[in-house]
Amino acid sequence: MRYVMMMRASAGSEAWEQPSEQSLNEMTQVMAEMAEKGVLLAGEGLLPSSEGFRLLGAGGGTPRVVDGPFAETKELIAGFCLIEVESREEALMWAKRCFAADHGNTSGIELRRVATADDFGDNFTPEARAREANTFAVLDARRSED
Repeated sequence: MRYVMMMRASAGSEAWEQPSEQSLNEMTQVMAEMAEKGVLLAGEGLLPSSEGFRLLGAGGGTPRVVDGPFAETKELIAGFCLIEVESREEALMWAKRCFAADHGNTSGIELRRVATADDFGDNFTPEARAREANTFAVLDARRSED
């Protein structure tokens, strides 16, 4: 099962206060270990919301673009990891290690399981499943070229 581990922003991360050398060293050690064990699929830190924008829907019409920064720091994401693990407990173990390595640079970590094709039931038609399989085949081919 795959999980997205979202590191919640803090006032410091939104002000682009740099993490300490200790935090950067510890976090890169945890990330390296996850990569070596085949757990880490992707992971990056994000710039503050002042560098971002949102598309907001208006009931099916053209979305409205809103530039950052955004007010509710507790709702913002400062970084993420995409991990593949055997269980919820394993995901929690890695999240706790990341949280400890972070040393308070972010306000917390949220984990969400990534949906699979089966989670969408009959609405995910064979045609849509085939398109998805083709999309991921293209992505895999591009990754192997790099």
